[in-house]
Amino acid sequence: MKVAFVHDYLIQDGGAERVLLALHELFPHAPIFTLLHNRERAHARFKQLPIQTSRLNDFPLAPRHYEWYLPFMAQAVEQFDFHGYDVVISSSSSFAKGVICPPQTLHICYCHTPTRFLWHDRNDYVQGLKHSRFVKSILPFYLHHLRQWDHVAAERPDLYITNSATSQARIKRYYQRPSVVIHPPVDVETIPLSTKRGTYWLAGGRLVSYKRFDLVVKAFSKLHLPLKIYGEGPEERTLRRLAGPKTEFLGHIDEGTKIELYQNAIGYLYPQMEDFGISAVEAMAAGRPVIAYRQGGATETVIPGVTGEQFEVQCWEDIANIVLRFDPSRYTPQRIREHAEQFSKTRFKTQIKTFIDDAMQTRFMAARLYSPFQIERTPIQSPLLSNSFL
Repeated sequence: MKVAFVHDYLIQDGGAERVLLALHELFPHAPIFTLLHNRERAHARFKQLPIQTSRLNDFPLAPRHYEWYLPFMAQAVEQFDFHGYDVVISSSSSFAKGVICPPQTLHICYCHTPTRFLWHDRNDYVQGLKHSRFVKSILPFYLHHLRQWDHVAAERPDLYITNSATSQARIKRYYQRPSVVIHPPVDVETIPLSTKRGTYWLAGGRLVSYKRFDLVVKAFSKLHLPLKIYGEGPEERTLRRLAGPKTEFLGHIDEGTKIELYQNAIGYLYPQMEDFGISAVEAMAAGRPVIAYRQGGATETVIPGVTGEQFEVQCWEDIANIVLRFDPSRYTPQRIREHAEQFSKTRFKTQIKTFIDDAMQTRFMAARLYSPFQIERTPIQSPLLSNSFL
């Protein structure tokens, strides 16, 4: 079986990229097609993998300032050639699902979310851009046309997998497509359990506006409690201005340092609404309770009173209140880790492999079923697929 992968762009080391790496472990010789590849910012493992980029990657400063080339991305992703491949697996939160595959090629899309800046986050996206009023005034007209392309592109995959019930509902709402939930892989096996008492609170990830780290920083500037924040991004300067004397910014860190931070933390703060939220589960793998905003993927991963707590309103006051009342002795690290283990990479790869095998078998049987030379026709049954996908 000849397989190819497609990913939007490899310009950072985020949760979607970790999903792609786990998928690639199932087919280690398969090429990865992507619009752009920033070798310095992407995960180091991609340097050893067969990466094929679009022509956009050769444009001036494209891998670093990819947003400049947004108007050309839809056309660029349609130029990839997948003739000769049996299966194409797209890992997409924007453009990758729009590849055009031959009729005989099975296209499975692992959709992390419908394109944020076109659908559920479209207003915040425009307002958050560091551009002039003129650019912001004309951008919605272009995004309207791109939204039309995105809806058409969403018809191209044969099957959809997604990361959570939250994303599943969005795919149904915006694309009118069914999907199967397979939670993303978390490297639980590589994160040792910690039972010692923590000495600081922890938050981290890409420092961008929608993740709402400003709420955490402001809460801890009022509480005068120790807080560590790892990661880098465009909001770092703003966050530093809001921070109190006991808040420490760690910048970019490696995986070993991040695991140590989890192990020595009192708890992990998760103020954003994410489709799933891999870092929160990583913290739980280390036995650390998580304080999360009660929206999105956190409603599926954080169990109040068992693996952490949830707050109702996305404001610094609610975060401060729950931190003040927090009692670490209420939580059992072993129980928290047991919950995290259900999101392991081993589980993910097993479910994905079963899904692909079932899909290929279903397509093979359907081809025989509708062959003019096939007399006997029997219904197709599969634990992960139904006839509604065909």
